Amino acid sequence: MKADITQWISELFETWSGEKVHSLDPLPESGSYRRYYRIKSEHKTVLGAFNTDLRENEAFFYLAKHLRKAGNKVPEVYSVDREKGIYLLEDLGDVTLLDHIQQQTSVEAFGKSLSDVYHRIIDAMPCLQIKSGKNLDFKRCYPRPEFEYQSMHWDLNYFKYCFLKPMKIGFDEQELEDDFVRLIKFLLEADRESFMFRDFQSRNIMLHNDEIYFIDFQGGRKGPLQYDLASLLFEAKTSIPASERLSLLGYYLAVFQKTYLSFDPDKFMRYFYGFVFMRLMQAMGAYGFRGYIERKPLFLQSVPLAAKTLEWLVNNVSLPVNLPSLFKVFNSVIESKEIKEFNVIYKTLTVSINSFSYKSGIPADHSGHNGGFVFDCRYLSNPGRYEEFKDFTGKDTPVIKFLDDKEDMQEFISHVTGLVDQAISVYKQRGFTSLVVNFGCTGGQHRSVYAAEKVQSFIRHKYPVNVVMRHRELEKRDLT
Repeated sequence: MKADITQWISELFETWSGEKVHSLDPLPESGSYRRYYRIKSEHKTVLGAFNTDLRENEAFFYLAKHLRKAGNKVPEVYSVDREKGIYLLEDLGDVTLLDHIQQQTSVEAFGKSLSDVYHRIIDAMPCLQIKSGKNLDFKRCYPRPEFEYQSMHWDLNYFKYCFLKPMKIGFDEQELEDDFVRLIKFLLEADRESFMFRDFQSRNIMLHNDEIYFIDFQGGRKGPLQYDLASLLFEAKTSIPASERLSLLGYYLAVFQKTYLSFDPDKFMRYFYGFVFMRLMQAMGAYGFRGYIERKPLFLQSVPLAAKTLEWLVNNVSLPVNLPSLFKVFNSVIESKEIKEFNVIYKTLTVSINSFSYKSGIPADHSGHNGGFVFDCRYLSNPGRYEEFKDFTGKDTPVIKFLDDKEDMQEFISHVTGLVDQAISVYKQRGFTSLVVNFGCTGGQHRSVYAAEKVQSFIRHKYPVNVVMRHRELEKRDLT
């Protein structure tokens, strides 16, 4: 089937573009069952997607067209084959909001630059949430046209059966169900006439050419304004400081008051934190399902962060509805010893990635294990042969673009990530604590640096392990 998928996507691309495929590389897996590929020809670069859920595809195609027409920055869908479940869409690069946050080197978790990015996202939300809701045929949304009782109950059961049960958090089934019903009835009092993105989180917000783009909106439907803001500000993995969250909440209220005279901030706030709890429970259900049931450890790394966010909410927020059993469960999650020890259990493996020049020898392994990989990049296409790349490194855009287009380098990265992926999986199972991955080239400036950065990105996206990066020759150069 895999060969058929890539063949189908290649044929669709060549029919659409009129050019031959030069490379077709799978992108790292995410939380969905969709598969994505980056396709390159002589003049074009696009993403190819495969999804067996044809009804979800139809919702995505419709929403992509509608949202773009309303003025939102979303990827354009170029070509589709509905029967095979494949389509081509605009390539917005690799930098998500989460990547941008993690790349910040400031001592402060949230400096002005990050705050400015969040302000720009909020500035785009009136168009996304309200303007987009006008003339939208919500009957074409999937799996539900509206975020109503059924949708909310699904989310709460997701939390109960995919998070509480695997985590062995005790609860009284009937009492918890009664609280679920009370919470849903309370939240159904809120206005639900806007477009709700549904999964408005940092991996679905892209930074591309100094613009903010939104992706993966196929679950969008009619719903409350509060839900998407709750998703944005209380995402566990981004760990926005409480003071910054409050500041951004105030900014959102000000933007909507200025844009829409009918916007009532007091009414918005009456239900806001109820939707924050609702969204956080849905997210924790997803972490449990993907991490414990599907055994994808990357998702488990968010569990202690979610518990910390939940603790802040329990200590600082009062809801105008009595939910004794639910808050008892919340306290059990906050006090869970297993969750508190999670970082110790799942973050014991350190992967050290080094780039180096063979002129100075292979880096020493100071872990004491004397193992790992050494990959020789000297046979690959060399930017160092060209004068225009002499002053750049494998971390700079001109070199990255040059090597992104080289088939030998992309094939090399594909093989290396496969080997490293296999090693990390086994190392985790056997409780090993250290893996070293070295990349060498002639000068330690271009190819080895590029390869090291690519493999680091792959590991960070897939595994909750410590990653230590060192570019030895670049460090020497910085010291001179």
